[in-house]
Amino acid sequence: MKGSNVRVECVNRSFGQFEVLKKVSFEIKKGEFFSLLGPSGCGKTTLLRIIAGFDDPSAGKVFIDDIDVIPLPANKRHVNTVFQNYALFPHLTVFENVAFPLRLKKVSENETRRKASEYLELVKLPDQMSKFPAQLSGGQKQRVAIARALINEPSVLLLDEPLSALDAKLRQHMLIELDAIHDKIGITFIYVTHDQQEALSVSDRVAVMNEGRIHQIGTPSEIYESPSDSFVAKFIGETNFFTGKVHEIIDKEHVIVDAEILGKVQVFLDKEAKPGDNVKVSIRPEKIRITKEKPPQSGSFVNILEGRVDEIIYTGFQSKFFIKVNENTIFRVFKQHVKYYSDEKPINWKDPVYIWWNAKDSYLVEVGK
Repeated sequence: MKGSNVRVECVNRSFGQFEVLKKVSFEIKKGEFFSLLGPSGCGKTTLLRIIAGFDDPSAGKVFIDDIDVIPLPANKRHVNTVFQNYALFPHLTVFENVAFPLRLKKVSENETRRKASEYLELVKLPDQMSKFPAQLSGGQKQRVAIARALINEPSVLLLDEPLSALDAKLRQHMLIELDAIHDKIGITFIYVTHDQQEALSVSDRVAVMNEGRIHQIGTPSEIYESPSDSFVAKFIGETNFFTGKVHEIIDKEHVIVDAEILGKVQVFLDKEAKPGDNVKVSIRPEKIRITKEKPPQSGSFVNILEGRVDEIIYTGFQSKFFIKVNENTIFRVFKQHVKYYSDEKPINWKDPVYIWWNAKDSYLVEVGK
């Protein structure tokens, strides 16, 4: 496996009295596609700059292959960065932009031409090498920036919001290209983004950040399906929350929560809790089923609520239902269009409905006294 291991240990970064990073620690495996995900201002770009050598931590260490790189300048870390704004030289052709790092090293002309052509082939731009950056689309510019970063053959590639300037369709296409490039060259990628779909689409693992701290690290499915707290549950996708107290521990996997406005609800016991604890519960909208007829009781760990359709949003591949289950509570329910209303009666605005879900699809995201 190519690439390097990266280990961040108790990194702090302060600007005056403001703490941007607060004791951040994690480890990235060799060859991994690792994403730092969080809202603007959470500290993810500052953390990337510290790994790159463009900024120094107030405290803490960064190791690349077990070598502390904090004392090393950026050009000695065998790390390259792809920036949000491409940072291409406007007066140089695509070929010369890509070849520039090798010319700085005084690599022979034959070797420079061979490698520049090879990396332009990798990013699928061999026919654009004579053009100038102003003649390229946003996606093409970003590919040139990636080729230029890779030609030095770094062991770690840092990508700082590289697709944020592109439109939605081009961004999705470039994500696929980026994932394919990673699979082909196999080095370590550290990808910074505020876009949840980007991170979930391409990452081996994701670190979710907020206010200078890491809330959870896991695979995309772990982050989405088993959020560690209410911030992660809310930031990654959409979810429904309700609060209450633990009424009874049923077994090792199930607990009954006496919800303040819903009554007794069965929930997956994914965190340590005991009767009387205050809890916050998350249930994803697509995990909830909706019908006009009362569902059959298909097992003992099913929650069933009655409500009325308050709003419907049709999005093509699915409909989003907003169900009012009492005067103060609305549940979002997403129904996928496997068949377009051919297998059941359509659900309309103001219809009385039943919504239900399996207890294992709802999680305790906060537990307190």
